[in-house]
Amino acid sequence: MRTRRRSTFFYRFIFKPLLWFIAASCMGVLLFRWLPVPFTPLMLIRAGQQVSKGNTVRMEHKWVPIEKISTNLQLAVVCSEDQKFSSHFGFDFDAIKQAVADSNQKKKRLRGASTISQQTAKNVFLWPGRNWIRKGLESWFTVLIELFWSKERILEVYLNSIEMGDGIYGAEAASRHWFHTGANNLSRSQSAALAAILPSPLNYNPIKPSSYLQSRISWIRMQMQQLGRWNRKSRG
Repeated sequence: MRTRRRSTFFYRFIFKPLLWFIAASCMGVLLFRWLPVPFTPLMLIRAGQQVSKGNTVRMEHKWVPIEKISTNLQLAVVCSEDQKFSSHFGFDFDAIKQAVADSNQKKKRLRGASTISQQTAKNVFLWPGRNWIRKGLESWFTVLIELFWSKERILEVYLNSIEMGDGIYGAEAASRHWFHTGANNLSRSQSAALAAILPSPLNYNPIKPSSYLQSRISWIRMQMQQLGRWNRKSRG
């Protein structure tokens, strides 16, 4: 009798919800393989924060296809955030090992280990946070988008969803806000400046860079020159 009750409990409250979650998450990822992402959880969270402070909700966001995003910006974010983007399956294990080593040595400026795929999974499907549950879900969605999306689609969603300032999301909105031009017209220097603020877009200004940000922009431009033009044919 007890065994039967345990089996019923396991099926109702663990196995069945898990199956529903797997099915729903796969359907969501497949849906956004083709459809634009209208908004992200972070956009809603930021809007709520603005309301709680008594401010008017500000959300600048316009989806554009990757063909209308400058290859300069595509190259800049790859150089800045994930230079192994075209070759890994969602995770850069060398970067993860280095991040752990830096953390153990208690370095002041820790190295980031999240790939563009991981950041895209987090931006589109999850909420900000560092607990193990969210990181586990991030890994799950990272595997899904690597399975169901092309590298080009991952980069397209990333560039249309990433936070690039206070209430500013995506390449098109950021280009028009900061440089008064479309994302397709961004120069190499403008692209490097936008890529440079991504680790902390609420604290950095790409048109009035601090000395640290200026050094980061210079580093990204050097990496862009070394890595060469982002070859879209290699993105599957």
